[in-house]
Amino acid sequence: MAGSSKSKILCIGGTGYIGKFIVEASAKAGYTTFVLVRESTISNPSKSPIINKFKNLGVNLVFGDLCDHQSLVNAIKQVDVVISTVGHLQLADQDKIVSAIKESGNVNRFFPSEFGDDVDRVHAVEPAKTGFATKAKIRRSIEAEGIPYTYVSSNYFAGYFLTTLSQPEAIVAPRDKVIILGDGNPKAVFNKEDDIATYTINSVDDPRTLNKILYVRPPANTLSFNELVTLWGRKIGKTLERTYVSEEQLLKQIQESSPPEQVILSINHSAYVKGDQTNFEIESSFGVEASALYPHVKYTTVDEYLNQFV
Repeated sequence: MAGSSKSKILCIGGTGYIGKFIVEASAKAGYTTFVLVRESTISNPSKSPIINKFKNLGVNLVFGDLCDHQSLVNAIKQVDVVISTVGHLQLADQDKIVSAIKESGNVNRFFPSEFGDDVDRVHAVEPAKTGFATKAKIRRSIEAEGIPYTYVSSNYFAGYFLTTLSQPEAIVAPRDKVIILGDGNPKAVFNKEDDIATYTINSVDDPRTLNKILYVRPPANTLSFNELVTLWGRKIGKTLERTYVSEEQLLKQIQESSPPEQVILSINHSAYVKGDQTNFEIESSFGVEASALYPHVKYTTVDEYLNQFV
């Protein structure tokens, strides 16, 4: 869309992990962009770099708080689209955003904080099960209130899962041995955070994504654990020794571990063992695929992403 026809966007949770990418993509795409921030965030030295970056991008900072209903309403009344990127501890609090959107009456599209698996199509165990259920509950609330929406199912963040090839407690990718969950054959999807943000912003004013799930499932980024290890081994010129962890062993590990490891293991069980990111077809009745919808976007492939670690 051109010029003044572009929607005004409010990001809630914009200084968080995926939020900062969404805000930057929005501003760079020429959208009038607002970020809801607490006054305490502005005075927090650790947040200064991101706040300054937002200011340099021309982003409008709006003071408010999830727990301050009137501040939410006031912020939302200035925009057409609301994108929530709040963290897992605030997922349930999004019902406050839903209430404020309903009262404001001017929002054309709401993107709740999703940016992971499609929570209506997972076979997860605890504690991931509860997190997914919380997101699903927010979906049902949005639909019950008749609020126009797009749910972004972006699967794995490359920065979280490709950096170490999902190796427990690792800080770099393995070079000798690798642990593979399950038989390594179900396919998962790994996307660079900048690309997730770009696809999200492309969908904001797109009628094709209205009341749909936007799946970020580019073909070149859809690989099994085995394929991922083979690709990495080829890059470093080694055949890595593979140790396979059965589902039974993994479930035992999940039960015996504690957060945050327990959360990550249960998410990995869903994706790597159950294949929840790819074990269904995307049907036009409920979803669209981002790389097919926006072929002009040059996304970073897994192959390209891994080059930085060689």
